[in-house]
Amino acid sequence: MITKHLSDIDIAQKAQLRPIQDIAAKLQIQDEELECYGFTKAKISLTIFDRLKEQKEGHVILVTSINPTPAGEGKSTVTVGLGQAFEKIGKKAIIAMREPSLGPTMGIKGGAAGGGYSQVLPMEEINLHFTGDFHAITSAHNALSAFIDNHIHHGNELGIDARRIVWKRVLDLNDRALRQVVVGLGGQLNGYPREDGFDITVASEMMAILCLAENLNDLKKRLSSIIVAYNQEGEPVTVGALGYEGVLTLLLKDALKPNLVQTIEGTPALVHGGPFANIAHGCNSLIATKMAAKLADYVVTEAGFGADLGAEKFLHIKTRAGDFKPSAVVIVATVRALKMHGGMKKTELKEENTHAVLEGIHNLEKHIETVQAFGLPYIVAVNRFITDTKEEIQAIEDWCSKHGHPVKAVNVWEEGGEGGTALAEELATLIEKKKNSFSYLYEENDSIEEKLSKVAQVVYGADGITLTSKARKQLAAIEKNGWAHLPVCMAKTQYSLSDDPALIGRPKGFTITIRELKPSVGAGFIVALTGSILTMPGLPKKPAALEMDLLEDGSVTGLF
Repeated sequence: MITKHLSDIDIAQKAQLRPIQDIAAKLQIQDEELECYGFTKAKISLTIFDRLKEQKEGHVILVTSINPTPAGEGKSTVTVGLGQAFEKIGKKAIIAMREPSLGPTMGIKGGAAGGGYSQVLPMEEINLHFTGDFHAITSAHNALSAFIDNHIHHGNELGIDARRIVWKRVLDLNDRALRQVVVGLGGQLNGYPREDGFDITVASEMMAILCLAENLNDLKKRLSSIIVAYNQEGEPVTVGALGYEGVLTLLLKDALKPNLVQTIEGTPALVHGGPFANIAHGCNSLIATKMAAKLADYVVTEAGFGADLGAEKFLHIKTRAGDFKPSAVVIVATVRALKMHGGMKKTELKEENTHAVLEGIHNLEKHIETVQAFGLPYIVAVNRFITDTKEEIQAIEDWCSKHGHPVKAVNVWEEGGEGGTALAEELATLIEKKKNSFSYLYEENDSIEEKLSKVAQVVYGADGITLTSKARKQLAAIEKNGWAHLPVCMAKTQYSLSDDPALIGRPKGFTITIRELKPSVGAGFIVALTGSILTMPGLPKKPAALEMDLLEDGSVTGLF
């Protein structure tokens, strides 16, 4: 029995990491394709695609979950554990995950590299500055803000309406004080005073572009298409019109290369990109996923939050951009989270309550229906916690069996890959034998309203949508400018299938209010802001950062 009282960081720091060259060798990555960042991290050159262009692509397995709760689901832990499990059963596997943002790391989460004996390492560096990708995105984004203000200061040749600049600044931290600011104060030498604001870096369109670009040329083309403002006639002004797509590509050229690391068990992992799923599309980079598929037979990747957010966007946005389809979906659920969706309080979760589990299982049911609607093979993974009882686990398994849903319990936090081998074997069989009828819920030529309605009704279970007058005006402009063919990216609370975070479980009889529509033309989608979702989060009363420290021996504490 593995000791249970060790924290994630304790387990990570006791692990023996292999040289990153050894991990690369497992994937037959050549020396000239590897750019090492110290002993345990490296970037992989995009030239590898030239060498592997005839290589058959492996199976992409998407890991999603039910709506998250404060009890935790452990989706990243299952993703890492499943990748390790595939290696345990003799399969060539690789993991593709997002990079953690400093905002939630120092705010609520305290870290996002998996957990227990299913972590990607070095977890301290991955959770903090890593290889600097987020800093590069932040710098490029804010450089563009400086170029816009400078253009206006020096004569405003493009006639930009300073009241209609839509390109905010960004910071990879939670800072509510920066949501609305005024810049350009202090007189003529400091530019023109105007309202501005900050988003978190992971909400930046540049983050989305980095994660959807297929190569450097595509990156430059997408950057050129970014809408930064509107002129006095109401016409869009792009980065291309300003002429700065070249320098922005230059700033992002290294960040575009995927990062290679390893799990506790030495399974290769590409950790790259990090858009949030509640305010962006919530998937790791397309380049990393496609590279992983060239390098291994099984790629285990995850999409943020529940299937109503990350998975829906993975399937509608990412697979369209990359022209591929996943082979199967894993839907993660926990006894603890289902009990909360069934009405129990977090303080009561140690008490056995199969009734609450079965009340909360209707949330799982809706996410299963969503995956079924896309026509994909799937399996429910019950991620075990030490407080779960046999009866509670059995209640989930019995419900799944009764309704014809494949299900496997996993214990990858405690047992690493060994705790997920049954799931890996079931998935390998499922992929081989189950028909894959993947299709989209909406087509590109559907109207924006039709796209929004189909996501709201089929994925969320809503009765329909309501657009505010502001959103109606923005919709008219989107149609006028020829952007209506783009997919939609719903910005919605992660805690509920609805746009109200208080409506847990499987709410019914609700509508989704679209309060604002924002064209992200470079990224290639229309962002629909619903409810009270914010693009710059705030910190809690006691941020996770309070527990973080660096000890005299150089070791890090406080990252969960």
